[in-house]
Amino acid sequence: MEETLTPNPLARGLIFDIDGTICDTMPVHFIAWRQTAAEQGIDFTPELFVEVTGVPAFQTSQYLKKKFNADFDEMAFTLRKEERYEQNMHKAMPIWPVVKLIRENKGKLPMACGTGGSQYLAWKTLEIAGVKDCFEHVVAAEDVVNHKPFPDTFLKAAELIGVPPQYCEVYEDGELGIQAAKRAGMMCVDVTHFYEVTTGREL
Repeated sequence: MEETLTPNPLARGLIFDIDGTICDTMPVHFIAWRQTAAEQGIDFTPELFVEVTGVPAFQTSQYLKKKFNADFDEMAFTLRKEERYEQNMHKAMPIWPVVKLIRENKGKLPMACGTGGSQYLAWKTLEIAGVKDCFEHVVAAEDVVNHKPFPDTFLKAAELIGVPPQYCEVYEDGELGIQAAKRAGMMCVDVTHFYEVTTGREL
């Protein structure tokens, strides 16, 4: 029996994380981070990846530099990682139960995305997942000062779709994003269970 997602009856608006929620881009991100970090002698482990999931790329670069006492230019490091990611992001698979939910509610409920990624890569990912036409609003890393687990990203998304936070339902895969949704006073669904349905990926 196919797994399905259904909005909470109380939800008047839906807000989606993108990476790992709408599209399973996380393996592509991990490889890009690992390869870029290795050039600086840093072992970017799966555990480290979980730790920084949801953190914008530049802040992750800053964190790695400090954590490993490394000597590199954070912006150049970030651009190198993002370049590697963009070259391979076409390999990412949509999370089909989430994509189905989005398509079913297009025009029925106002929807927005809240991501720790850039506007450019966010819209490109939505295009890969086939849902770019379902969204007018994306709140990205450059749109807020305080990123997940702070609630700012989701609060701004709620404002853009004109729905009070308590009536918004957030779909997330990252712990920082789930914390952000709860701090915003929103309903939240952890979609990681649906990875198995979509890609057969082991959790």
